[in-house]
Amino acid sequence: MAKTVKRKPLRTTKKILASPFSIYWKKENYIILITGAIFLIIGYFVMSIDPWNSTPAIVVSPIILLIVYILIVPAAILFRKKGKEDKTEGEEIASGKS
Repeated sequence: MAKTVKRKPLRTTKKILASPFSIYWKKENYIILITGAIFLIIGYFVMSIDPWNSTPAIVVSPIILLIVYILIVPAAILFRKKGKEDKTEGEEIASGKS
């Protein structure tokens, strides 16, 4: 009878794809974004106060919303700490590690 030879399985490499948000978004980014969402809710709440032509509804609320949309939300997206972490993250991205 013929002898059966057990073959070793071929080595397969699993590529672990890192989420783009885990690379760029840190805890500070989420805190800034949540702060912006809270201010958005406050701004729209102030806008809904009766009467519709009151000073808070016409002046204060648009200022709050403008600050949130122009400063806080972009800050949450673009904020990144400078330091040793940036160098290691760049090296990890280049090597494909997460």
